[in-house]
Amino acid sequence: MRPASLLFAALLVVCASTSLPANPGGARVGGQVTLSGSVAKPKPLDLSKEPVCAKLHASEPLYPESILTGPGNGLRNVVVYVSAGAPPSGAAPPNAVVFDQLDCHYATHVLPFRVGQEVRISNSDSISHNIHPLAKVNREWNKIQPPGTPPFSYAYESPEFITVKCNIHPWMKGYFAVMNTAYFAITGEDGRFELPELPPGRYTLTAWHESLGTQTKDVVIGPGSESQTINFTFSTKP
Repeated sequence: MRPASLLFAALLVVCASTSLPANPGGARVGGQVTLSGSVAKPKPLDLSKEPVCAKLHASEPLYPESILTGPGNGLRNVVVYVSAGAPPSGAAPPNAVVFDQLDCHYATHVLPFRVGQEVRISNSDSISHNIHPLAKVNREWNKIQPPGTPPFSYAYESPEFITVKCNIHPWMKGYFAVMNTAYFAITGEDGRFELPELPPGRYTLTAWHESLGTQTKDVVIGPGSESQTINFTFSTKP
């Protein structure tokens, strides 16, 4: 059941960011986010304070997810969105996105969703977790979630990138990316992204990464424009 639930969560994220009508005369904007520079080999996370987790990952350790790269040095978990000039996006999707606590970590490290859209938080582990989103613009809250308890849902009122932690297990860290537009995407293992089709106009695209910061690029889409490729390159600090 767990692989199926993860697939369902991924499909919800895709639907949340791409379920928009086609724009006549518009164009799709996509590209790749890459990393320039080397990254030190990560050390396994210390799970010794929770014997259940330590045993679970005895042969397959957990590693930090702050910087993940794939083929072609593609940078994973970058949220790319239209930060200026975005067309109206309509009401938030009625379907919830899923944020699951699975195998002593967050199954989705960075979860983007819309303002007003519910995030459904579940615990698939046999131990308790404490979900604590450290919001600054929105209301901050925290809630313990014992094993076997039903999921609960929450919706945010304002756009914000929110760090999420577990007060019980300090290695658990993730992010909510609460968007005020439907024109967003998150990069996959190869660092690639594709935004929903944009009508003619001038836009600013922002790429956000949890530890490498943000970058912006402007794009102009004319009537009848072909699809456009916008690439971002982040660099590691010396």
